[in-house]
Parts: sequence; C-alpha cells; structure tokens
Amino acid sequence: MRFFSRRSVSRLWAQVRRYVRSAPGTYLWLAVLFVTTIALHHMSPEFEEEFLRQRSTNIHELSTNPVRVLITSALWIDGGHWLPYAVLYSVFHAQAERWLGTLRWFAVAVLAHVVATYFSEGALLWAVHHDLAPQSAVNTLDVGVSYALAGVVGVLTYRIAAPWRYVYLACVLVLYGTPLLTGRTFTDLGHFTSVLVGLACYPLVRGRGEPWNPVTSVRRYRRP
Repeated sequence: MRFFSRRSVSRLWAQVRRYVRSAPGTYLWLAVLFVTTIALHHMSPEFEEEFLRQRSTNIHELSTNPVRVLITSALWIDGGHWLPYAVLYSVFHAQAERWLGTLRWFAVAVLAHVVATYFSEGALLWAVHHDLAPQSAVNTLDVGVSYALAGVVGVLTYRIAAPWRYVYLACVLVLYGTPLLTGRTFTDLGHFTSVLVGLACYPLVRGRGEPWNPVTSVRRYRRP
C-alpha cells in the first residue's frame, strides 16, 4: 500500500525547493557548515582541537586576528553535529530571512555574533584580570554559530502578533536566561546578550508587513 503518491511527493519536493530558494543566505550558510562538519569528522581529536582553537574567538585570537576569527568562527560547529542546526536554521534563520530580506537578516546575525562575542570575551578578560578565571582562559575554544542564531531568535519576537508575542518572548528569556543564572559561563552570557541584540534590532523590522498571528493561520488551515 502506497502512503504517498508520486504526485504528492513531487508537490512536497516543489514546496521544499521554494522554501529553500526563499532563504538563500540561510541555506548557503548551512551548506558551508555541512562541508566544514564533514571536514571535522576526518580530523584526529588532537588536530581538530588545535585547528578550531586557531579559528576561535577567544581573547588571544581576538587581540591578534579579530576580523579573521570573527568570520571563520561562524563557519564551524563545535561538536560536529550538523543535523540539529539544519532544523534550527530552517525554523528560525529561514523564517527571519524570508520576513526581513537577506540583507536585514544578515545584519541581525552579524550584529549578534560580533556584539555577543566581544561582550562575553570582555567579561572573561575581566575575570582573568581579577583572578576569577585562570590565565589559560585567554585561549579557550569558542567557535560556532549559536550567537547569531540567538540574535535571530530574539528579533523574531516582532514577527509574532500580540499577545502571542509575549508568550514567545517569555519562553525565549527563560530558555536563554536560566543557563545564565545557573551556569554563569561566558557562553551563557554571550547567548543572552545575543537575544538582547536581536530585540534591539527593532528598527530593522519596521515596514516588514503585518505580524504573524498563529490563531488566524490555524483557522485558515482548517477552513474547508
């Protein structure tokens, strides 16, 4: 018994292609991450750690090669698990790019990545200078795309109509605020800072159409 006809599969594939084409920046970035993740899987653990450290936005690298590491750190995933990011990019980045346009979406992602990196590493440097963190922390491993993702998650608050907007915002603040209160690591600080940067990008969302109302969408979907 066939669960899917050839026509339904073709229709689904066409919808997937339209969705991908509607967010070219998101899926180009995701394609780069796919290639770099495969490359990581072919490295020995020792080589991988040193390789990523040279592309890390740690205190040492930011003080010597800031532009290079701010770019390269966003092209690698620490841990080598690409599929979860494919889902997160499709849910958050793609939606933000479709809504804001590629340039505005990219501006939010870059701002969140840069501001959160400098703020969190600045806090870590302060901790090192006050003997609250070891001197070796200046070479800590800090690569990945999570700061940019958190910034986009934050700006998407304005995509949702009230009162659902405030429910979404509360969930985001709990999701990123709880680790900051319990773990208090520099990455927790960076993630929460990224969300605040996304929320501060309100001027970029003006004139981008009516907010999305989930109730209206459900009613429209159920309408025969």
